[in-house]
Amino acid sequence: MSVESLPPLSLYIHVPWCVRKCPYCDFNSHGVGRDAHLPEVEYITALLADLDQDLQCLQGQPERELQSIFIGGGTPSLLSGQAYQRLFDGIRERVALSEGCEITLEANPGTLEQGRFAAYRAAGINRLSIGVQTFQPEQLSVLGRIHSAQEAERAVASARAAGFDNFNIDLMHGLPGQTLETALDDIQRALALKPTHLSWYQLTLEPNTEFYSRPPVLPEDDLLWDIQDHGHEMLESGGFRRYEISAYALEGRGARHNLNYWKFGDYLGIGAGAHGKLTLAKTDSSGNFTGELQLQRRWKSRQPQAYLRRMQDPRGFIAGQQEIAPEELALEFMMNALRLTDGVSFEEMRRTTGLEREALEPGLSLARARGLIVEDDALLRASPQGLLFLNDLLAMFDT
Repeated sequence: MSVESLPPLSLYIHVPWCVRKCPYCDFNSHGVGRDAHLPEVEYITALLADLDQDLQCLQGQPERELQSIFIGGGTPSLLSGQAYQRLFDGIRERVALSEGCEITLEANPGTLEQGRFAAYRAAGINRLSIGVQTFQPEQLSVLGRIHSAQEAERAVASARAAGFDNFNIDLMHGLPGQTLETALDDIQRALALKPTHLSWYQLTLEPNTEFYSRPPVLPEDDLLWDIQDHGHEMLESGGFRRYEISAYALEGRGARHNLNYWKFGDYLGIGAGAHGKLTLAKTDSSGNFTGELQLQRRWKSRQPQAYLRRMQDPRGFIAGQQEIAPEELALEFMMNALRLTDGVSFEEMRRTTGLEREALEPGLSLARARGLIVEDDALLRASPQGLLFLNDLLAMFDT
């Protein structure tokens, strides 16, 4: 790797609050009820202080613009448009944004007031990710969602009226009580709303969730295969191309922020529990670049109140950091790159990790034997079978 090949840089912002914790959710989110008074002034102050500290480690480094920003949660749409205006005014004062920087906000239809979308748009947010999950009343109730199908449809209409022409709809399948007919109805209703992007992923029971401790009855494997096959066909017939294992988009509308993750790009992470990954150019005692790069992960305090207290803590907001060891790079890269249906070039792998193709050969040999990988002289990607058994494929590179 060289200084000239530093990967693109993005920014992730975490908002940890939600109205009610969903029983399947393993994200760092904290239910506060509908009428809670959130400390949004204090939280925005903390986010900007957090960003200041992260940017300190980039001082003396080659300058890089932010290519994308993603605000996740929790439920970021609990915060007001005024809060985001102040946040983005502060971000622009501190770091350059690329021309056409993609700025995404996750939004829950059950937390959106009329007119709030316009305030988000005015603050500079230009893309939405709307958490619908399903349009079926029974499944919405089982999932603990606080919105109805009608509220989801009204949220999309309000977003369009506010000028949003680029938005994702989140849908889940493999839900308790779901049939092939209701799963396909969800897709049809989502397509009717004319999004530019659809995230369509299977419910999994994650540790430290209510569903994990009290598992619901999920569809049998045969039904899951039918849902996946028919759903994939319906999405592609609707003009959506699968470009990542659980993401479909119209031509040219793939999520730039997520693509940066999957191509092993860099990202700052601010907010309670946020994670970041940085490639830093090493310098000698005179401040000259040595040509060597260091890959580092860092993470912030998870609990919202503990995070806010970090503003007065001389340690700052970082709860921990770790250099990515050379022997871990192959798996780290593959965990992201192999999610992409088009794969990633060996040249891109070399540029972001410093690895040569030969370093992957033990894993590639196993993957070839099982038909889980497709490769040529320039490109590496999972086969259709490899996408179905991605965890098995990734295990082959865990040395």
